[in-house]
Amino acid sequence: MGLWSRLRSIMFDATPLRTSPAFRRLWLGSGVSTLGGTMTSFAVILQVYDTTRSTLDVGLTGLASVLPGTLFVLVGGSVGDRVDRRKLVLLATSGQMAMSALLAVQAFMAWSILWILYAVLCAQSVLAVINAPARRTFVPRLLPKEQVRAGQALNTLAMRFGEVAGPSIAGVIAGAAGLGWCYTCDAVSFLAALYGVYRLPPMLPEVVERPSSMLKGVMEGLRFLGRSRALLGAMLADLSVTVLGVPNALLPALVSARFGGRPEVLGLLLGATGVGGLVVLALSGPVRHIQFEGKGILGACAIWGAAVLALGVSPFVWLCVVILALMGAADSILVVMRSTLIQQRTPDSLRGRISSVDYLVGAGGPQLGNLRAGLVGSLLPPGAAIALGGLCTLAAIACVGWVVPELRSARAEEGMSAASE
Repeated sequence: MGLWSRLRSIMFDATPLRTSPAFRRLWLGSGVSTLGGTMTSFAVILQVYDTTRSTLDVGLTGLASVLPGTLFVLVGGSVGDRVDRRKLVLLATSGQMAMSALLAVQAFMAWSILWILYAVLCAQSVLAVINAPARRTFVPRLLPKEQVRAGQALNTLAMRFGEVAGPSIAGVIAGAAGLGWCYTCDAVSFLAALYGVYRLPPMLPEVVERPSSMLKGVMEGLRFLGRSRALLGAMLADLSVTVLGVPNALLPALVSARFGGRPEVLGLLLGATGVGGLVVLALSGPVRHIQFEGKGILGACAIWGAAVLALGVSPFVWLCVVILALMGAADSILVVMRSTLIQQRTPDSLRGRISSVDYLVGAGGPQLGNLRAGLVGSLLPPGAAIALGGLCTLAAIACVGWVVPELRSARAEEGMSAASE
């Protein structure tokens, strides 16, 4: 085997970018928009802290970004299963662009009115739960089944790149020109997302079912999820990691107690997870050989739990960085496997509703996890609180694997036949 062949065997699979111009435009547009979104997240946190000097107010920005959307997430998914999803995404993306423009205006005008920031974040949360689930249904429609996992890996790669590069770029822009330009960059980045979606063909559900009421449509989606134990198990496994094992809220206290409270160390630790996720996706060639997505999910969750346990007792900065990078790698594999399994094994007529639940799990779990970590950290030393989270994660993953044996044998290739589990 030549050197080039060996390199290709370990690099990410770019086949969807070569074979599908529609997916390529969608991927590029989404990637640019994700980069802009992370810049806004950075700017909001910094603006709120500069205005109030209150970490509680900063914490409430996360709540405002998630909680309102949870109230509408299933309704948004149900709407996405009844209309042209392409048009729905265009409408929601345009609304998000307007909200980012409003954030730019208030920053340039130096209003510094907290309720305006929270109101905009709430509106963005609602628009996101309409946009994201419908957008997630595009990959299985644009790519053949054998390329769906590669497409999900490419999407996750773009997301991780945004998480790593966005805050750094935003920090430079904020220092040189002000926060208003961070928001402006985000608003402009939505143009790329709009173009990528605008060039898509119509995305009507393959089977448009019109239940007598929106509530009936929501309940139909929940009943399908209850019957599809492999999909339910995948979501429970993800929640085991995010709710029980996310240590971010404890990292500042860990750095203060163990490493002298140096801000550069905290920045290094917070960035390590994103870097680890980015690296494993760039070198994701071996991942394509995982035959059972369910086992991949359980394995990634177990690695995360063990890494969190090790983080809690690690005495060295360099070792903490390596552990957090390993956690980022495990999380990226988990996201790719979970999204591939869910999208492939959900009928197209229900993908909007199931994607809504999946989005809620992915967006709400980490917020609950940080809240849990903060509460435990108020009772225990930071290292002990982190290690306890790792132990609880491992126990929870073992329970999920035992209680939901369907997850252990789950494969995305089984497709629609798994809907009747």
